[in-house]
Amino acid sequence: MNKPRTYKLLFCLFLCLLLWLINLSLGSVAIPLRALIERLAGIPFERDSWEIIVMEYRLPKSLTAVLVGIALPISGLQMQTFFRNPLAGPYVLGISSGAGLGVALLSMAGTAFGWHCLQGSGNHWAAIVAASLGAIAVLVLMGLAAWKVRDSMSLLIVGLMFGSAASSLITLLAYFSAAEELKMFTIWSMGNLGNSGWSELGLLSVLLLLGLLPALLSVKAFNAMLLGENYAISMGINFERLRWSMILSTGLLTGSITAFCGPIAFIGIAVPHLARLLFRTNDHTFLFPAAALLGVLVLLVCDSISQLPGMASSLPINAVTTAFGAPLIIWLIMRRNFSEAF
Repeated sequence: MNKPRTYKLLFCLFLCLLLWLINLSLGSVAIPLRALIERLAGIPFERDSWEIIVMEYRLPKSLTAVLVGIALPISGLQMQTFFRNPLAGPYVLGISSGAGLGVALLSMAGTAFGWHCLQGSGNHWAAIVAASLGAIAVLVLMGLAAWKVRDSMSLLIVGLMFGSAASSLITLLAYFSAAEELKMFTIWSMGNLGNSGWSELGLLSVLLLLGLLPALLSVKAFNAMLLGENYAISMGINFERLRWSMILSTGLLTGSITAFCGPIAFIGIAVPHLARLLFRTNDHTFLFPAAALLGVLVLLVCDSISQLPGMASSLPINAVTTAFGAPLIIWLIMRRNFSEAF
């Protein structure tokens, strides 16, 4: 075990815990860190309102940010390593676009039948089900394509085409929809970490755990993939199994997050590169936990910024992650040659 990198992982874990507490304290009602630490120790809050704010809203939201921060970078890291493409991310297989199409059909086409799925908390599950069905449909199509197409780059192109086709259908629906329907879908597409309560959070945790298992069991295979598909096969890697594992893992991680939180931009592309830069390694034994911890850090920071401390309103999470991710990608391009890692 490399001690400097292990110390970096532990430091990142400490920062995650600190930022998690800061994230819980920020919002329209400021809650002192001291009160949060005492509450963790079992001492009740001074005010009953703080208990409701933290337990019913801020804690589920912050835990959702943690889960998304873990899942998206690991999904993006799988895509970048498998396809050996620095611009690959969680959404290149078109699964997120499929989820968006499901919600678009329900919100823009479904309004004609009286289905106002994005209005009110009680109908939030309708949007989750619609997004899940859309993601599953694209995942099944990708599975059929993977069964027919053997070349990795061809599979990547097929995924991009599925995503483009779903996006074009969403555009057509938006063109013929009313202003109110379009506004509801646009707000959903901006991403929201605060929509999930405890019941949604529990289901999301199970789905993400199922999505993470195939990735964690394939660490050695991803290390071999860095030297090329032929080398990995010569080392005894079951390439077909790895490909199906990657599709299943990415489908579950990306589809679940999009269904529950909407599309979250840039985290899945930017954070894996940040992990490679800071930890100076391509060993996935380190990269997986490093990307997960850095993803949590980045998303907690973005969520804390989006809350506009002291104000009742909050910014869309995608606006903040994109504002953070775009300069980061540019900075990474200036700092290193991507071809060194692929």
